Amino acid sequence: MKTNPMSQSRTIQSHLVLPPDTNHHQTIFGGKVLAYIDEIAAITAMKHAKGAVVTASIDSVDFVSSARVGDVIELDAIVSSTGRSSMEVYVRVTSMNVLTGEEKLTTESFVTMVAVDENNKPIPVKGIHPETKDEIRLFETGPARRLHRKQRMEMRY
Repeated sequence: MKTNPMSQSRTIQSHLVLPPDTNHHQTIFGGKVLAYIDEIAAITAMKHAKGAVVTASIDSVDFVSSARVGDVIELDAIVSSTGRSSMEVYVRVTSMNVLTGEEKLTTESFVTMVAVDENNKPIPVKGIHPETKDEIRLFETGPARRLHRKQRMEMRY
């Protein structure tokens, strides 16, 4: 089966942080960011799978800094690794203060999505290949993340 370039799945979304999206510190709710991450991961995986997907796990979420009311957050997602029917999606969230132009990393996450048929049964997906330095780094570190996920799942009670 032929592979797709990682860039083919890249998806970018922007959102304005509004008061209803924030807590009493006027910073965006973590749950709101998680919802955006899940949505963009699904879109990114659907672009790669050319069909329906379901969220299997949110493997990691690192909240690095906060976005504040009035900031614009940008989510950038790409399929970083594939299995038989699964796709690992890397999501990077940055925020920008539009008044000062200051940009900062706010969140990084890895989400595992699974391609499914009309009966919600897993179906195979194409592999991927990297083209840029950043893509190569994500691609080459994918097997270690997959092993960590597998070990974590084996530790369940």
